Amino acid sequence: MIVVGLGFSWILDGLEVQIVAANGYAQTLGMDAAQVGLAGTFYLLGQVFGALFFGRLADRLGRKNLFLVSLAVYLLGSAIAGLSFAPWFFYLWRFVAGAGIGGEYAAINSAIDEIIPARYRGRVDIAINGTYWGGAALGAVASSLFLNTEYFDQDLGWRLSFFIGPLLGLALIYLRRHIPESPRWQMTHGREEEAERGVDDIEERIRAEGKEIPPVDESKAITVREIGRVPFLTIAKVLFREYPRRTFVGVTMMVTQSFLYNAIFFTYALVLENFYDTPPATASQYFIAFAVGNLTGALVLGRLFDTWGRRRMLFGTYVLAGLILLVSAFLFRAGTLDATTHTILWCASFFFASAGASAAYLTVSEIFPLELRSQVISYVFSIGQLVGAAAPALYGALIGDGTDREPLFWGYVLGSCVMIAGGVICGIFGVSAAGRSLEDVTSPLSLVQQAEGGVTPDEVAPGSGGGRG
Repeated sequence: MIVVGLGFSWILDGLEVQIVAANGYAQTLGMDAAQVGLAGTFYLLGQVFGALFFGRLADRLGRKNLFLVSLAVYLLGSAIAGLSFAPWFFYLWRFVAGAGIGGEYAAINSAIDEIIPARYRGRVDIAINGTYWGGAALGAVASSLFLNTEYFDQDLGWRLSFFIGPLLGLALIYLRRHIPESPRWQMTHGREEEAERGVDDIEERIRAEGKEIPPVDESKAITVREIGRVPFLTIAKVLFREYPRRTFVGVTMMVTQSFLYNAIFFTYALVLENFYDTPPATASQYFIAFAVGNLTGALVLGRLFDTWGRRRMLFGTYVLAGLILLVSAFLFRAGTLDATTHTILWCASFFFASAGASAAYLTVSEIFPLELRSQVISYVFSIGQLVGAAAPALYGALIGDGTDREPLFWGYVLGSCVMIAGGVICGIFGVSAAGRSLEDVTSPLSLVQQAEGGVTPDEVAPGSGGGRG
């Protein structure tokens, strides 16, 4: 229920981005290549706003409340964008849809990592984030259908495609109402009884299936107190004084993967159409292979982040993705590629990049204190997206009318170098968090005591609002 109810957001995000990248609306709304890239930029800026706004609320009001609200915002923005009559109106509602998805990233990554067991956290988180590409493949199939003028009028098809996400999202609202709140969040907000009931219900279901739950070693017990709103000054101290290396790694991962993905993903159709004379509907079909390659990479490589470790895998996936893209850049400039071979090279590069990019969200989520988790995700995500938001417009301008390959070649070289640099930094400064409890990776700000042999609730000072974790 958690994997489907929460992970489906990434399917919706991939669906959205792919439908926009297919640019079926461009002719109807009179948009050139640069304006199509700008549409992607507005969507990404909306994600920044949504992540910052909903991320802080998720730490204050709970994960569950926010992933219901953010989904509703997305549904509204996407549906109204399908009714656009001018570029400015399209930009506005793409911003709103992006705000909803941005809120999803902050609240949902927190909820997933706080509920999934430590030894499976890496592969599950990466697989869920990787389902983005399942949505992208779905969007490619939808675009190849709705943009085919043999079936739909040119002005109608692209509009219908914008209603696919909202229709799928309506079912998620019902499912999410039954997903439990994070017990970790409840414990630090004075809701010990609710947290105990939620965990008891899960354990009873497991025992009813005939399985045993071994007792947790008492040395793992900690006592936490209720903590209210965390001031920005405290957040700044945590990020830059207590964990400056982790902050550096988190920002680097988000910036590098965001720049590369947004540069390629939002403009791939323009490349195929302008340099290889590929029709829009056919370009969507090429992208299905690209999306499947990304999804396969996250599913196949995700397990290794738990077994081989975070640092090794981050270094390997980022660097390999950058090197393959660099090779494709030189072949593109030489004119030796066609639409098929260029897509194959994209698939090979992003097979590795997808796992690394998904692990960026995993890493940022697990290396900072519980009470700041959603906010830190939102801050780091926003920095990455602000940098990445420039990529669609930049690469759209580099593509131009498809008569000169040199500008885009240097754009590909830049993206490759950015990704390789990110991998090297992760390999040197990354945090080893595989298989470790979140509280072992980073102590909560609300920690009162962590004594040998554990502590009991009676040992918490009266009136402190403490609870046993």
